[in-house]
Amino acid sequence: MSEAIIDAVRSRYGAVAKSGLSSEQDGVRAVAEAFGYSQEELASIPAGANLGLSCGNPIALAGLREGETVVDLGSGGGLDVFLAASKVGPTGRAVGIDMTPEMIELARRNAAKFEGAATNVEFYQATIDELPLSDGTVDCVISNCVINLAPDKKAVFREVARALKPGGRLAVSDIALKRPLPPEVLDNVPAYVARIAGAITAEEYRQGLLEAGFGEVMIGDSGADLNAYAQVDGQAGCCLPAMDEIVKSETQSLPLANTGSSCGNGAGGELHGGLKDLLSRININDYAASVKVFAVKPASLIFRGSNPKMTSQLFYEKCICWRRRPSDQIPEIIANFYQL
Repeated sequence: MSEAIIDAVRSRYGAVAKSGLSSEQDGVRAVAEAFGYSQEELASIPAGANLGLSCGNPIALAGLREGETVVDLGSGGGLDVFLAASKVGPTGRAVGIDMTPEMIELARRNAAKFEGAATNVEFYQATIDELPLSDGTVDCVISNCVINLAPDKKAVFREVARALKPGGRLAVSDIALKRPLPPEVLDNVPAYVARIAGAITAEEYRQGLLEAGFGEVMIGDSGADLNAYAQVDGQAGCCLPAMDEIVKSETQSLPLANTGSSCGNGAGGELHGGLKDLLSRININDYAASVKVFAVKPASLIFRGSNPKMTSQLFYEKCICWRRRPSDQIPEIIANFYQL
């Protein structure tokens, strides 16, 4: 199943990279805005970097600072990489990782249009469970609705922990399950590619990160309406395939041939096509949520310039209340954390 999933993801998202979706289309822009990107942010980056595939805005959560190294898992057209590059400045590095060659090509074309990208933006083709990064070299890892696509999420969490510096942090927007999915969606390759069937619960997410070595983890519901995707007609969305394709695929190992769609262009539209049909049958908000995930790798000294008396024991004391905080207090927690 894992190889079939990887092949399906690579094929579908490769097609999206060639589809011509961008912020110049109202529907694509509306998806990004619905999940937390401002008009100013979208206007500051190449239009083709936004493909309408977000489920949140991890940049708003990451607390990036000048000079830091930030890595985006599943960087797509480069949306979050370019926004991160502006935050870390010319002395920092913004690195995108994507397993799809078409996405890497698109991101590099977009980089050529992005002012300053030549000095601090890089894109590499790799899977997110085998990162081409040295141990302890990254200040912050971000990701936007991609980790749920990984068949082995625990391997991803271990790789993130390995690559982060002591005291480094993870800031993620993703989809997490609230309750079991309906039979027609669960254990289905097209639904998995759509970032729904591969989602896990928030508690599974937390446990996976703790087991990987993170000292404390906070996960909160962003409150975003996943049905916002259904308001986008003929362009981008949560990228679920047509419902009839989901049902038919119960007897097929890798259904990729159907190119008919009312959404996007060619095979790229195939990825986005059937969302409105699915959401007319179920309220996806009843089953899943857009979540914010923030986790920190323990260290004796948390950040450069932090209080030299800061110890891991104090770090745990400061973090122990995180899981009880409302998700809208995450930025406040990050701000307080930097002031330690």
